[in-house]
Amino acid sequence: MASPRFCPQCGGADLGRRVPPGDTHERLMCGGCGYIHYVNPKIIAGCIIERDGKYLLCQRAIPPRPGTWTLPAGFMESGETTEQAALREVWEESGVRAQIVSPYSIFSVPTISEVYIIFRALALEETGQYGPETLDYRFFAPDEIPWDSIYYPAIRQILERYIEEREAGVYGLYVGNDDSGTVHFIR
Repeated sequence: MASPRFCPQCGGADLGRRVPPGDTHERLMCGGCGYIHYVNPKIIAGCIIERDGKYLLCQRAIPPRPGTWTLPAGFMESGETTEQAALREVWEESGVRAQIVSPYSIFSVPTISEVYIIFRALALEETGQYGPETLDYRFFAPDEIPWDSIYYPAIRQILERYIEEREAGVYGLYVGNDDSGTVHFIR
């Protein structure tokens, strides 16, 4: 996303990267009025949804990597809770109405300034209709999942771990990132 060229507060053209007084980070700041333009990470919310021992995956219709399979998830909108965003994305991408059971994974991708929040959820209703970002959706048994066509390695890792935990009947909360590869398990 491009940074603004003019100050959104006063309209001045004196925007530059500076460290505001009392801050520790360089920010885009107006030299005229002192307005600070914060650029913060995007939040992606989604769900692992199970129904009868099968897991919901959506086949991407849009770049990047159309044709690959992923968990239903997408960008949170202003005014939403993370839970509302996750359930909205599930509905938009799969036409499935779901109920959140618990948080499952918080995964940071600092190189692209994104944070993924994934919830455990159960399918309540399946309409068979889905939005334009999806080519197809299906509930897969673990041995039917197209593992080599999963969109992103972290999604595969989350799903593999979840399936193992479901079989054991014990779930944790995972916090990790792609920067160091570290994943912390919290029970």
